[in-house]
Amino acid sequence: MKRTLILVLAVLMLLPGAVFGQTVLKLAHLNPQQPFDVASAAMAAVFKNEVEANSNGQIKVEIYPNGVLGKEAETMVQVKSGVVQSFISSSGGMAQFYPLIDVTNMPFAFSSYNVGYKVYDGSFGKELAADIEKKAGFKVLGFGESGGFFAITNAKKPIKSPADMKGIKLRTMALPLHQAIVKALGASPTTVAWAEVYTSLQTGVVDGHMNPISIIAMAKFQEVQKYITLTNHLYAPYVWVMNPKFYSGLTPELQKVVDDAARTAILAGRGLSRIIDASEKGLPALAEKMQVYVPTKAEIKQFRDAAIPAAKEFMSSQYKKDGEMWVDKFFDAIDKAEQELGL
Repeated sequence: MKRTLILVLAVLMLLPGAVFGQTVLKLAHLNPQQPFDVASAAMAAVFKNEVEANSNGQIKVEIYPNGVLGKEAETMVQVKSGVVQSFISSSGGMAQFYPLIDVTNMPFAFSSYNVGYKVYDGSFGKELAADIEKKAGFKVLGFGESGGFFAITNAKKPIKSPADMKGIKLRTMALPLHQAIVKALGASPTTVAWAEVYTSLQTGVVDGHMNPISIIAMAKFQEVQKYITLTNHLYAPYVWVMNPKFYSGLTPELQKVVDDAARTAILAGRGLSRIIDASEKGLPALAEKMQVYVPTKAEIKQFRDAAIPAAKEFMSSQYKKDGEMWVDKFFDAIDKAEQELGL
């Protein structure tokens, strides 16, 4: 009897964890797991809590922050293969698998955050998610907060207009549209992986970069940058992906748990970023070590007049009819959102 029991236990130990009523969901993101300082960390923490609580322990979420599983492309491949179940990717990481994500980086597109939320949570976001799954093979849980509107930083001189961008080596993600925008503004785009940005700024490999206030503060770029210009020229989301086979293998009830948890987590990430923007952790922290410049309306018009036509031309020439179609869909969704919000 004792020998039989030992044999049964040994066999059970070799079976997948799901036999014991629990499925492991590995969730990765690029930033430190500091949920009170970083949007993706807040998303991961809330998602873990919601999933584990509402699945009654059937799903265990393991968080892998700070790019510990590799660079973005490597982690995306791990999600595609099922080694990792989920990843909160930047649009730069997604671009290597779905280049048309460039459409979310059209410059000066959003007049407010609420417009952006409506666009990415509405029919445009659902259609884009479906196209990503069809063409790139990733289930999209949603479009999360990447930190907010972008600012431009550099170590060489104050930037007040596109004329001041000349001679600046500006770090970009691996996004062709970002590179086209930077070129149109007069700077030299240089692609640098996120894990290497601080060192590249510190050593002068690049002179500057562009990112939201909360990301600049989180990464402590004020230590290696002197000037910041609040252009608010981009608002690009994180693309939260999941392995589609893993998702489809869940029961309908657990799929609903995952979907609802992702929606709640995305709201938490957005809320955290707006709090950082409005608190001492945001611009005041940067202003202690950096010179902050707010462009005038006339100067913003110069940035817009240089960036917008170049971006539209790029989407047309690079992606042909598909690019033009998605740009039209994007701006139609923005117009609809503004009408609904009374803007």
